[in-house]
Amino acid sequence: MAKGMTRRVTAIVARAANGTIGRDGGLPWRIPADLKRFKALTGDRPMIMGRKTFESLGRLLPGRRHIVLTRSRTWQADGAEVAHDANEALDLAPNSDVSVIGGAQVYDLLLPHTTRIELTEVHADMAGDTFMEPFGPEWREVRREDHAAEGDTPAFSFVTLERAG
Repeated sequence: MAKGMTRRVTAIVARAANGTIGRDGGLPWRIPADLKRFKALTGDRPMIMGRKTFESLGRLLPGRRHIVLTRSRTWQADGAEVAHDANEALDLAPNSDVSVIGGAQVYDLLLPHTTRIELTEVHADMAGDTFMEPFGPEWREVRREDHAAEGDTPAFSFVTLERAG
């Protein structure tokens, strides 16, 4: 990063109307445009994720660093850089914008460092086992792109939030 620039920490989240963000280690919906957006948003920057999120990917995503936040002192995986707390994860990419891609505990741990949220609002209640509360008043919406339901794909919106103030 250029001297004097602040690092952007971007949380990339897909969340159903009832707060669901996951089910059985994956997403409880299939939205091809969301997957395409995820790839575009993460394509050139390190991704910070929890161990379960890393394992749910099933493979390394091409062209991206995988920084895995875990409490386990012995866990390791080919292609993963391991961190044991939020600061250590951020320190692994000191000169780079980073994407935080989940799960719920990792979002919570990194939220104080987060400067932007790229949110996919799924306009339906979805059954799940992983949830996230709505973002609070410290976030302001700066962009919204609405998409109607189509076939099996629920209606959704791409929303960009920035920390207010």
